[in-house]
Amino acid sequence: MKEQYQIAVELLQKLIQTQSFSSEEHNTAAIIEGWLKDHGVTFNRTQNNVWAVNKYFDENKPTILLNSHHDTVRPNKGYTNDPYDAFIEGDKLYGLGSNDAGGCLVSLLSTFVHFYEQKNMKYNLAVAATAEEESSGPNGLNSILGILPEIDFAIVGEPTEMHLAIAEKGLLVIDAYAKGIAGHAAHENTEKCHYECHSRYRVD
Repeated sequence: MKEQYQIAVELLQKLIQTQSFSSEEHNTAAIIEGWLKDHGVTFNRTQNNVWAVNKYFDENKPTILLNSHHDTVRPNKGYTNDPYDAFIEGDKLYGLGSNDAGGCLVSLLSTFVHFYEQKNMKYNLAVAATAEEESSGPNGLNSILGILPEIDFAIVGEPTEMHLAIAEKGLLVIDAYAKGIAGHAAHENTEKCHYECHSRYRVD
C-alpha cells in the first residue's frame, strides 16, 4: 500500500508541475496516458480525455465509472508559493490543482489500476480522466459519454473535505448585455436602456 501511495503522489506532482488550463490539457493527458501504459492498461484518448475499462470487462455486468478532471483554473495573484512547485510540507502537498482535482484523480486512477486485471468482479470499472471541467467546455466528459460503455453509476472525484456527496447543486450562469448609458439607482436615467440577455445552464 505504501508503494501505491508513493506512486500516486509522484503522479500528482507531475500533473501539478504541468500547465493544464481548461482546453489546454494535452500535456497532462499525455502524462496520464504514459502512466496507464506503464501499468499495463489498455486505454483510449478522445481529444484530451483519457479513459479505459477493466481488462475483463463483461457487458452483462453493471459498470461503475470513476471520473475526475485534470484541467485547472489559472493561478490567482494571491499565491504565495510557486503554483507549479508541487512541494510537500508536513503531510500536505501544495500546488495548483492539487486539491481540485488532482488528489481525487490520482486516487481514482490508482484504484482502477489496482482492480484492472482482477477476474470475476461483480462490477465492471471504467475510468475517465477528463478535460474542460473548470470551463464547462464542449470537449470534456459530455463529449465522451456516447463512447463510454453504459454507466450504471459513477464516483466523481471533487474536493468535499472527505464527506460523501450524493448530488451537486446546479449553477446558473447568465451572460447579460446592456445597451444604453450607465445608470444608478440614486439618479434619474435620461435614456431608456434596452437589454439583451443570454443565459446558459451548467451543472458542476
